[in-house]
Amino acid sequence: MRNLCQEQMHIPVLLQEIINALQPRSGAIYIDGTVGAGGHTAAILTASAPDGQVFGFDQDSKALEIAAHQLAEFGERVHLLQSNFDRLGDMVRRYHIPPADGVVLDLGVSSMQLEQPERGFSFQLDGPLDMRMNPAAKQAAVELVNNLSAKELADLIYQYGEEPQSRRIASAIVRARPITRTVELADIVVKATAAKRGHRRSKRKIHPATRTFQALRVAVNDELGALERVLPQAIESLKPGGRLAVISFNSLEDRIVKQYFKRESQDCICPPEYPICTCGHKATVNIITKKPITPSFAEIDANPKARSAKLRVIELKEE
Repeated sequence: MRNLCQEQMHIPVLLQEIINALQPRSGAIYIDGTVGAGGHTAAILTASAPDGQVFGFDQDSKALEIAAHQLAEFGERVHLLQSNFDRLGDMVRRYHIPPADGVVLDLGVSSMQLEQPERGFSFQLDGPLDMRMNPAAKQAAVELVNNLSAKELADLIYQYGEEPQSRRIASAIVRARPITRTVELADIVVKATAAKRGHRRSKRKIHPATRTFQALRVAVNDELGALERVLPQAIESLKPGGRLAVISFNSLEDRIVKQYFKRESQDCICPPEYPICTCGHKATVNIITKKPITPSFAEIDANPKARSAKLRVIELKEE
């Protein structure tokens, strides 16, 4: 296995804020839908000693292998299961998981995955254009890059990466095909955007290929679709008074979370022009975080990858 000692150095994002939100306690049940290397799970298990339990899900078999090593000290208090979180409801029923006191979802790609060149997530490390969070999934990024038309690529990069130069980038990609390596693609994007970047170079805070790589990763893993599917399942898995905490890393994710939380906290979701309510919708949750919680300056200094993180929390209404 790849350097487990290195994995121990990875810092979970908004760790104390997650503990403050979930308020772990002894005897309680928690679900970590994105267990990764196990950082949030370890903190929840520590705070819920001596007998709190965590059911941890991840679609990445390699991540689960690392998490099992990292969480071995907690013994039978942790249960690791391989699954995309958008199947949370099925897994809860299949494994007879009791109603949870808290659920945490840490979205996006992990630093662990970014730092493995063979996974193809990073534009800074040379590797195959893969980007599959589940290594067993059929479609990799290389297929999108080399098979989509220029228009389809431009639409994908704009929609999922919010990249204003998507057409210029897509045209450059099509001209350079076939493309099979991450650094190769990143170089194409850098050259395609260089002329427009020009005088803004010193002001740009992110690498020119960031948005393109984000768009491909989101598309390969259907990340936004999975997020939309998991939110109602996560709420259904809670016991009354239980909390759902979601960490997002881009505006697309945060918008989905914000809008869903707002919808489920309202009694009526009819259009404003309706004179009376006809939807019959009833609020099921209370919003705990009126505004998203973001990392402190100290956390960003210690872990720059946390800079775009936003945490939103809701609580299932008591019956």
